[in-house]
Amino acid sequence: MASYDIAVIPGDGTGPEVIREGVKVLKAASSKFGVDFKFVEYPYGAEHYLKTGETLPDSAIQEFKEFDAIYLGAVGDPRVKPGILERGLLLKLRFDLDLYVNLRPATLYEGVWTPLKDKTHEHINFVVIRENTEGLYIGAGGFHFKGTKQEVAIQEMVCTRFGTERIIRYAFEYTRKYGREKKLTFVGKTNVLTYAHDLWARVFEEVSKEYPDVKTDYAHVDATCMWMVKNPEWFDVIVTDNMFGDIITDLAAIIQGGLGVAAGANINPNGVSMFEPMGGSAPKYAGKNVINPIAAIEAGRLMLWFLGEEEAAKAIQDAVKKTVKMMKSMNAGQMGYTTQEVGDLVVKHLLES
Repeated sequence: MASYDIAVIPGDGTGPEVIREGVKVLKAASSKFGVDFKFVEYPYGAEHYLKTGETLPDSAIQEFKEFDAIYLGAVGDPRVKPGILERGLLLKLRFDLDLYVNLRPATLYEGVWTPLKDKTHEHINFVVIRENTEGLYIGAGGFHFKGTKQEVAIQEMVCTRFGTERIIRYAFEYTRKYGREKKLTFVGKTNVLTYAHDLWARVFEEVSKEYPDVKTDYAHVDATCMWMVKNPEWFDVIVTDNMFGDIITDLAAIIQGGLGVAAGANINPNGVSMFEPMGGSAPKYAGKNVINPIAAIEAGRLMLWFLGEEEAAKAIQDAVKKTVKMMKSMNAGQMGYTTQEVGDLVVKHLLES
């Protein structure tokens, strides 16, 4: 029996509620497929910060490296100034664990509403692979004359050949193995970012020669936003930088039915990786048992996929597909079921399959 050690960070707001349902589904998969999980919960998030002044100690990073995966709920609380938890916890995890691949599937399941007229589950089924540890997010820059009328704020975009090549190569490998059409689109802004995306474009072209079986394409990020709404079926796999990936994956989440069903993976192919729902902590819904847990359950599915348990991952996805058909909406408080009942339905469909 395969055994996996999973670090669980339930986080803030509704995070503990959705992670509870995700763990429930993983335990059901464990009993059905003979996969053993050992879950260890960590308190990091707003409450821990408010009590201790600590976001994420270096000792925790060392502990996480001994796990097979990290399962994260959500972080964020109105009592904590924006940026503290994001940089001190989320970005610290990404940078210190070298989680350089951010993988976000955008799949519209049958029966789930999308704001795109005349588009169905047959049209919205692509993956965005975002570089996760470079670009504008590294925090290079600073202020000059801060607080005066002459203030200057500088935020530098840093792209290395090493970082660019490894994310592009990962995207080609993923497309070759999982792409529906074996087509990879580089999304950038080569006409304006004439240094950073010139590097990206050259590396993309060079690496593509090693993958003659993968079709390649390029789109400006602004055009991508238009085509993602008008013709989302044009996309198969997208690779892009940190900032543009952050933006277009939120657009992708909405067209696949909303943040309630959108999950993501932060991957280090050679180390521990982290899996999370895309939605935030939604503190106004905390404790009401009305938040949608599907995204957290899908994050657990991605974790199983990454760990190589693809049969169990597919079974969870099939159970999710059956469950969302029964739900009235993917929005909190409008699902027709409670948070716990949605989790129970997924477990029921999983065990019946």
